[in-house]
Amino acid sequence: MPERLHRPWLHAALALWTLTAGLAFAQAAPAATAATDAAATAPVPAGSRSPALLYQQHCAACHGAQRTGLMGPALLPESLERTRPAEVLRVIREGRQATQMGGFAEVLSDAESAALADWVRAPVQPAPRWGEDDIRASRSFTPAPPDEPARPLWNADPMNLFVVVEGGDHHVSLLDGDRFEVIARFASRYALHGGPKFTPDGRYVFFGSRDGWITKYDLWRLRVVAEVRAGLNMRNVAVSGDGRWVMAANYLPRTVALFDAELNLVKTYAAATLDGKASSRVSAVYDAAPRKSFVVALKDIPELWEISYDPQAAPIHDGLVHDYKMGEAIATPGYFGVRRTPLREPLDDFFFDQSYRHVLGATRPQGRAAAGAAPERASAQVVNLDARVKVADLPIAGMPHLGSGITFAWQGTTVLASPNLGGGAVDVIDMQTWKTVRTIPTPGPGFFMRSHEATPYAWTDSMMSPTARDTLTIIDKRTLQPVAQVREPGRTLAHIEFTRDGRYALASVWEDDGALVVYDAQTLREVKRLPMRKPVGKYNVWNKITRSEGTSH
Repeated sequence: MPERLHRPWLHAALALWTLTAGLAFAQAAPAATAATDAAATAPVPAGSRSPALLYQQHCAACHGAQRTGLMGPALLPESLERTRPAEVLRVIREGRQATQMGGFAEVLSDAESAALADWVRAPVQPAPRWGEDDIRASRSFTPAPPDEPARPLWNADPMNLFVVVEGGDHHVSLLDGDRFEVIARFASRYALHGGPKFTPDGRYVFFGSRDGWITKYDLWRLRVVAEVRAGLNMRNVAVSGDGRWVMAANYLPRTVALFDAELNLVKTYAAATLDGKASSRVSAVYDAAPRKSFVVALKDIPELWEISYDPQAAPIHDGLVHDYKMGEAIATPGYFGVRRTPLREPLDDFFFDQSYRHVLGATRPQGRAAAGAAPERASAQVVNLDARVKVADLPIAGMPHLGSGITFAWQGTTVLASPNLGGGAVDVIDMQTWKTVRTIPTPGPGFFMRSHEATPYAWTDSMMSPTARDTLTIIDKRTLQPVAQVREPGRTLAHIEFTRDGRYALASVWEDDGALVVYDAQTLREVKRLPMRKPVGKYNVWNKITRSEGTSH
């Protein structure tokens, strides 16, 4: 695709964001005097300055006085929880290639670098705030030219596109799923998370970043339409089945934020109990299109929320309906109201059955076991959204990753198959009885599982295994037996997605100098390889908007 098609977008993005991938501790601006300049650049004896002072001198200009992010990403514990301490220290000392992040090995002593690395992983005191006024002030919007034609700038099937998130340098590639050629490549916000979400017509895609930014991108015209910062640390976003609403799940602040399709803020919800005495981080939000609602899981409170975007939604009665004072029985509107399902344990992530009547959720261990006690174990449960009650425990050992589960028909019933973060197996559950029908061995713990209606196979990785992260296991859905493996020796091979027709399966070589590998889904042979910068995920437009049984929400 000619460079002219996406260069204006890239220039606009760089001007808007001054994109700094990774931990972009940008060098401080030149000081006004020679003495100040020398003090800023000369090595300083260990212990003579506090990490807070070092941060203000060298980092605050790009990452904000409260570490909430400016040109560079936020440096908060919630943002860095998946970054190893050794990597934080390495970036401080060495910087990152192809970014504005320079290294500080010649500026800071080893002790100062280590202290700064520890400090940015500690909570900010006082805790930073991000309210509705901040959200509204952060929004940007670029209207389309009035005479612009409503058609793509490229020649490809708009329903067989792949959006490929490249975590290595924080870019997104738009891939033609028929020719397996890159149509365009553009810069993204730092650390996209939770998977992009598409409008029902497939034209627009919404990206969510860990730093709380939601970006609406026009896949046809190859440009950003709107952006807003929903929070300081965000888990994921969901788009309503009618394409009119967008909802964001935040860790910080502890809120759920609702927007219209142009990313105008509609309202925020405090992630708290009804009496307001306890609050929670928000684990995830997904759209339940047949129910015309968003379903929200709270990480620290044992509640599951359903927020309807149906104007005809039934009213909500919280509390004691027969209270003689009627104070707790007065209904609140069901339209965009919170309908709470009480649970015994919080849900970390979840999955819907095909009817969207049930939520299948996993609960992670909440803390370390006491000395001498057995280690805490993850659990899984089934919640009926109509009855608003847990109806079953799922017999899954280890740590199920239900957010990447798939469903398919098997011997007259529908089954769920889920990868497992804590063990080398895939559990297959009958969704009528909620009993295990098969435990399928894999070489090691996995994170992603995918299939498609047009293929008899399901693919799962073992990317959490130190010895088998290079292996994909192919399972026959008819026999529930592993039948083949594909490998990328010594590398991480993960995250399968299928073309619209299910004929080809695309896998990620999950490395900075990685690739997309295209396999024939029948013969399992490699047919093409495209170099990519750590392609952490790829998402087919058709499979996502039609809610293929083999893909995630």
